[in-house]
Amino acid sequence: MAPTSQPLPAGEQRGSLDSSVDSNALEKAAKKEPAAGVTQNEFDVYGNEETADIKYRTMVWWKAAALMLAETVSLGILSIPSVFATLGMVAGCILVIGLGAIATATGYMIGLFKLRYPHVHNMADAGMILWGPVGREVLGAAQVIFMVFICGSHVLTGLIAFDTITSGASCSVLWAGVSAIICLVLTIPRTLDGISYLSVASFISILAAVFITMIGVGVAGHQGGVTVTANLSFASGFLAVTDIIFAYAGHVGFFTFIAEMRKPEDFSKALYCLQVADTTLYLVVGIVVYAFAGPNTVSPALGNTGTTLRKIAYGMALPTIMIAGVINGHVCAKLVFIRIFRRNGVKSRHMTTHSWVGWLTWIGICFAIWTMAFIIAEVIPFFNDLLGVISALFASWFTYGISGIFWFHLTWSRRTTEPLNILFLY
Repeated sequence: MAPTSQPLPAGEQRGSLDSSVDSNALEKAAKKEPAAGVTQNEFDVYGNEETADIKYRTMVWWKAAALMLAETVSLGILSIPSVFATLGMVAGCILVIGLGAIATATGYMIGLFKLRYPHVHNMADAGMILWGPVGREVLGAAQVIFMVFICGSHVLTGLIAFDTITSGASCSVLWAGVSAIICLVLTIPRTLDGISYLSVASFISILAAVFITMIGVGVAGHQGGVTVTANLSFASGFLAVTDIIFAYAGHVGFFTFIAEMRKPEDFSKALYCLQVADTTLYLVVGIVVYAFAGPNTVSPALGNTGTTLRKIAYGMALPTIMIAGVINGHVCAKLVFIRIFRRNGVKSRHMTTHSWVGWLTWIGICFAIWTMAFIIAEVIPFFNDLLGVISALFASWFTYGISGIFWFHLTWSRRTTEPLNILFLY
């Protein structure tokens, strides 16, 4: 195909992209300049918001970073100490650092893909560009299922937290229901900007909880020896690695976060803040808790202390358990909501106005998501097993696999003229 200087219309597919075309497209995308033959509604998922009642593109980069931290660190950090206990100290550190570095690169590629195609709001839109209608349906369904399972893991963790705090004063079904209802109520705001402030509280919450846990295991002293390496079965090693993958599995919501930023080109700032913070926290918490708890390390990590400190830690962690689940539920609901009210690049007024149809649809979608999450939490009532199922089915693909395809899509035509491009992301 002959190179052209015009960016592609929304939804058009092409397997190659000239380097000059790529640069021009990224520049135009960053400046919000519509390309020839592309309407404004096709060019941006929310269209012109000047007269909109509900404005979505309001987040600055640090709010996006807060959302990403709350979404990613919340449950992922709770499984890391048990990963170190399974794999050994050396392998645990290598995998946390290595997979974190790769997650940074793949997240950066998602940002580039979004700038190249500003109308992309979710993985379904990306699938439409890569493989047409079939790709849209496959990636869209996979994203919805993945995020519903993540919501289920938050309901399960909420159940564990309430049960621990109350010393089993009531049945698990009740606490799962309470967790799901709280998350449902907090998911109702229609924009991520409103949830971003809750994300700050969520991050402080998980920090306080893990610090209490580290202090608790430190006071209790060493409970057993620490292994540098480990002899383990394929199944246990595989489950441990998938737990680390889940700890970096925030990429599935990146397109939606960027779509609601004032300046999408600032996404890299938020990404670097996320990756530095989560990799550092995973290393510190994993090493400290495992060093003191030894082979008796349990998951979630907050259970490694005595009864009193365990209750305090879970009490401090409740905000992050709920709010991080809300972020995932919101992104999932937004995908379905946009799919309903955006047709062929043209948005419905119900997306940006306080109409009864818009609000009832939004609340109905949120209710369905958290109902399914409640059912999943009751069906798979084991924390590590649920994380392993989610990671094996979806997390590794969305966090590490799909970005490689984005890279090939953006740079395919340069493979012969610039062979060294295979070594670089951009």
